[in-house]
Order: sequence, then structure tokens, then C-alpha cells
Amino acid sequence: MNLSTIKTVERSDFVNMGPIQLRQPLPTSKLEMVDPFILLHHYGPYKISAENNPFDLGPHPHRGFEPVTFLVQGEQLHRDSLGNESIVKAGDVQWTTAGRGIIHAEGPSKDFVKKGGTLEGIQLWLNLPAEKKMIPANYQHAKHEDFNVISSEDNKVNIQIIAGELENNYGKIATQTAVNAFMIDVEVGGEYTIKIPKSHQSMVYLLKGDVVINDSETLKLNENQLIEFNQDGEGISIKGHETSKLLFLSGEPINQKVTSYGPYVMNTQTEIMEAMRDYQMGKMGFLAP
Repeated sequence: MNLSTIKTVERSDFVNMGPIQLRQPLPTSKLEMVDPFILLHHYGPYKISAENNPFDLGPHPHRGFEPVTFLVQGEQLHRDSLGNESIVKAGDVQWTTAGRGIIHAEGPSKDFVKKGGTLEGIQLWLNLPAEKKMIPANYQHAKHEDFNVISSEDNKVNIQIIAGELENNYGKIATQTAVNAFMIDVEVGGEYTIKIPKSHQSMVYLLKGDVVINDSETLKLNENQLIEFNQDGEGISIKGHETSKLLFLSGEPINQKVTSYGPYVMNTQTEIMEAMRDYQMGKMGFLAP
């Protein structure tokens, strides 16, 4: 297989978001976006207890994109203005299509805060094309035990197919655009080559561990953790130096102007102003604190 060459290698440094610190490997000063992916936050691991619960996001709006949460450790409560309320557990994925507008809230569940534990996850912002930015909002919650999993022959690599397709196995999430999202667990010595559609932009992000990508670039926690690939090959190779976890993402680029402000991702500044007005007028629904 002709491997896709490496385009950009990035760290995953901490940024301040209100009362918490989290890692932001995308966007950075040299990597604005990996179209159609516009933001990736890696939050935690945080020690949550009744005395320490900084990650409790009250009701807030979104429009024009898909905020996606991959919960790695812990337990979160999701509520939204569509009337959905669900407990998201470790390994689960919640995939919100904000579309024309949704208000949601998320944070550690009351039971989890009471008993205490570790919270960690990824929040991804996936862009929507102009023709889909005002579609009705939708929410999907997929449980970890329901995902299809592909394993290497020696079972040292296990790939959870969240969205899209790999080796004729499909994800549980219905997507608005052509997107692949895989959570990958690699043991020491594990090897796998992941096929990528030629039309997709792609990247891989390391949550923990130490792996070599394409026999040339090492990803290691607290060093380089994200790689963006060129669209010039058919896949990427992964080899584990330590027990590791990675998120692989690929998608067909939308190739449209992106204008964002806070929780809104649109194509023009006028559309941002309209989103702010519609939220203030209650057109995105209502969610009690």
C-alpha cells in the first residue's frame, strides 16, 4: 500500500477554558483546520468529586456544525432543547447535529460526582456544508458495546468503528457528510494499516501512549500528539511502543469559507449575527438550568 505522507505534526498544549485547562491540538497557530474538522479539545483526565467539579457546562447554544463527544473515562449527563436526556458512559459517543440550532448542557452526572472518579474525553467540532447548516437539529447517543470492532490477527490492535466504514464494517452513527471516526487501542508491538479514501482529508490524534506512524514519526503523550496527512496515499500505518489510544478522523473536505463566533459556525458574518439574534429570540428552543 502507498502510505499517505505526513503534512503537519502538532503538539497538544493546554489552553484555559473558563475554570478548566484542556488540550487544544486543533486549531493552532500553524494548523487552522483539517477540513471538515474545525476544533478538537481533549479534556481531562480530571479527578471529579463533590468538592471538585469544574467541568459542568450549563445550557448553551450551537448552530451550523456537529459537536461530537467521545467519552473516554467517567460518566456525563446530556440534556438538550429537543427533550433528550441521557447518561453517557465511558466508551460512548454523543453526536449532536446542531443544524439550525440546539441548546444543550453536559457535565458529570450527579451519581458520578457523588461517588467520585476520573473524567476524560474528546470534543470534536465537525463542520456542515452551507446547504445543511440550517437543517433540523438531531442527537445520537451510541453505546460503547454496540460499535463494530476490527482487530488485528494477534489482537494487539482493536479499532472501534464509530462512524463511516473500514474493511466493510460500518459505524453506528448516521452522518451528514462523508466522515470516518475510529477509536483505536494499541498494545505494545501491535501493528495495523488503516485504509483512507483518496477523497478524504485525514488526521490521527494520540490520547495516551507512544506509537510510530508510517515508520517515521513518533506520537507520544506530552510531546507531539497529532498528525495531519496529505491526500496522496491509500492509508497510514501504526505501530505501538506502549499501550496506546488514538482517535483517527477522515472526511471529504467541504472547501467553503468558515466564519465562527463562540458556539456558532457559519459561512458569513451576517449568518453569525442572525444566529445570535435567533438564540436571543428563543428560536433555538429552551433548556432549564
